[in-house]
Amino acid sequence: MNTLLDSHALLWALHDPKRMRKEAVAALRDDSTTVFYSAASAWELELKAARGKLSLPNGWLEAAESAGFIHVAVTAASARASARLPWHHADPFDRMLVAQAAELGCRIATRDPLLRPYGIALLEV
Repeated sequence: MNTLLDSHALLWALHDPKRMRKEAVAALRDDSTTVFYSAASAWELELKAARGKLSLPNGWLEAAESAGFIHVAVTAASARASARLPWHHADPFDRMLVAQAAELGCRIATRDPLLRPYGIALLEV
């Protein structure tokens, strides 16, 4: 099943797959799976790094492209869809991922239990 990576799953998949469940790593490496990452995740991670809450590896974004992950842009339509979701979760980045996963018809790779009420398929990482 095609998969959209949550921000932490994006970093772990690229730079620290040992933090992930073995089943999740295998699912992401499966040739029949297309792996997506959102511009919202890049934005969230860069903001956290700028505030000193996170240290990003050099070339982390380029590594996503090299890994064959597909970039998903934040569009006005996905922004509207995220704003119209039920308020199970207030984090705007996660709400965007839910909207984008629904648009793409894919699951979200995450450890965030607050995404479950949206009814989007999840791959627990």
